[in-house]
Amino acid sequence: MDGPLWTETHAPAIDDLPQGTVRERVERAREEPMNLFVHGPKGAGKTAAVRALAADVHEGAENDFIELNVADFFDRSKTEIKNDPRFRSFLAGKSDLPKREMINYVLKESASYTPVGGNYKTILLDNAESMREDFQQALRRVMEQYYEATQFVIATRQPSTLIAPIRSRCFPVPVRAPTHEELVAVLERIVEAEGVDHDEEGLEYVAGYADGDVRTAVLSAQTTAEAEGEITMNAAYEVLGEVEADDDVEAMLVAAEEGRFDDARSTLDDLLVDEGYSGAELMEAILRTARSRYTGRQLARVHQLAGEIDFDLVEGTDDRLHLSHFLASLPAETRA
Repeated sequence: MDGPLWTETHAPAIDDLPQGTVRERVERAREEPMNLFVHGPKGAGKTAAVRALAADVHEGAENDFIELNVADFFDRSKTEIKNDPRFRSFLAGKSDLPKREMINYVLKESASYTPVGGNYKTILLDNAESMREDFQQALRRVMEQYYEATQFVIATRQPSTLIAPIRSRCFPVPVRAPTHEELVAVLERIVEAEGVDHDEEGLEYVAGYADGDVRTAVLSAQTTAEAEGEITMNAAYEVLGEVEADDDVEAMLVAAEEGRFDDARSTLDDLLVDEGYSGAELMEAILRTARSRYTGRQLARVHQLAGEIDFDLVEGTDDRLHLSHFLASLPAETRA
């Protein structure tokens, strides 16, 4: 992306949230502050809804709205957590804490300070499906201790992973995936604000491509607009078809690097047979992806190998054979 992401510059206000039931529940939480349990599929707009609420109720959301991504703790090492600038000040002098206590400590410290601009602050625990039960029990105690000045929001894709004592302390906000029509309306609001030339078919195509994922829809529209200067069906088809192929190509390269050649060849077959790409088109996509994955000598080796395979593709007749040879040779060329 050349400029700021549209997901940030056009972050929705409460009235802009596409699902009516979500707007109603968030409005209720605005009028009567309470702990929230926000759940729904990936990309449905859970985090956006919470941010919209925080921006509305907190005079200085930069001070009184705290986002903690649970995956930043449970999916990372102690060293990575301690060196993260968001947590460094909390964990200074706490190097002896076991990893399981780090998020509990950061949470307690965040909940304990006095709100800056109002009567309460909001703490969002995002991707809460990563929370182990022992941490959930600790969270329950923190919620009980700091309930007077802290609103807790638990957001997750898997509501069944949350223990009953926490659920009972939260007002549920189910967030379903937006319908196709709701996604089109979101895109129309943004592209009109951006002044981008578009037509109905173009927005329909982007919404269908995103398949209920708001973030994917908005970023896909931005990608198309930046690449083609407009959002029409033809423009979106050209740009997003290439993006989708590049995602599959990257998955294929990762599988080859890790020695999973059956997986890599399976993806290759899908691209050649099911999607109908030629060997030359796939090699072009491979080099596009390689430039974002490799640098220096690794990239030079990949280009050299690609040059040899490209010659075979021109001279030969079996694209699958030559590209399979490329995938089998890739680990040796990318090994540090």
